[in-house]
Amino acid sequence: MTRLFITDLEGPISKNDNAFEITAHTIPKGEAFYTLLSRYDDVLVEVVKKPGYKAGDTLRLILPFLKAYGVTNKKIETYSAQNILLLAGADKALQFINSIMPSFIVSTSYEQYVYALCRRINFPTENVYCTKLDLDKYEIEPSEAHRLKEMVKEISRMPRLEIPPDAKSLTDFPHMLRKAVMRLDEIFWDEISRMKIGKVLKEVNPIGGFEKANSVQDAVERTKTDLSNILYVGDSITDVLAFQKVRNEGGLTVSFNGNNYALREAEIAIMSENAIVTAILADVFNKHGKEGVFKLVTEWRSSKLKKYEVDESLQKRLRELYPKKLPTVEIISDENREMLSEKSIAFRKSVRGVSIGALG
Repeated sequence: MTRLFITDLEGPISKNDNAFEITAHTIPKGEAFYTLLSRYDDVLVEVVKKPGYKAGDTLRLILPFLKAYGVTNKKIETYSAQNILLLAGADKALQFINSIMPSFIVSTSYEQYVYALCRRINFPTENVYCTKLDLDKYEIEPSEAHRLKEMVKEISRMPRLEIPPDAKSLTDFPHMLRKAVMRLDEIFWDEISRMKIGKVLKEVNPIGGFEKANSVQDAVERTKTDLSNILYVGDSITDVLAFQKVRNEGGLTVSFNGNNYALREAEIAIMSENAIVTAILADVFNKHGKEGVFKLVTEWRSSKLKKYEVDESLQKRLRELYPKKLPTVEIISDENREMLSEKSIAFRKSVRGVSIGALG
């Protein structure tokens, strides 16, 4: 029986949101600009359910604007390599997990960032699924670049897009927000799509939503196992369909410092500033399966780790890091989901920063 470990990258392994950071570094008022497009992404996925659109497609929406501001493949690669922020213990945790069972990274992030991080932590790039990007092959007219820069100013001034509770369609949105979404539709699916640079919106395919789920299936087929033998770790809206796919087939789904989308779909919630917790759950999953992990979590104490045959070096390191109180690890239920979601979102922001932690 081959058990498999699959993890998202940004969140469970690194503190970065690389696309957000590149946008903030390159575009004036880039933080506000990216945040609004990320929320537009949430609206298209959760409410509009736009055909052909998936969670994480923010990474293609920003590309015409990055091109307008002179971003190249090399600039993305250089910036990414110089600004990697690993979660504490992530390199050692991944190395340990990869030594006990096949391990894969499934990430929406651009390949320039993902490969730079894999080189940093010595993770095999052949076990990585991520967004392929060759920005240099796309041409942009000076008039288009000028117009796109004007759009940046317009978008950055739009009201904050918040999805109203229980919203089923755009008609459930306040007038100002509905108007903003409709204007964004015009910008992306009419005006930019008719530009020469609009080709990038059609050709770049971010690994999010169903593409993450497809990547999980590919990893299963490559290792000749099945979905019930997978431990999947994620933290955001881009992991929802992968969570559902694994959970529905009896695999184990874990939210690591996740947002409300992750807590809605995962079975176990981790809140930790160190990846050693992931390594411990992976060790128990490899030895005792999903049932063993659930049993450990129900009596989550240092004194119980030996009972579940947790690697002695992990036990020792956990006691060194947390001599008094362990990080939060809980089974998610209908009764505690809302409470855990609030706690996890707050913890997420404390680890990754308020701006990144608030993104979908």
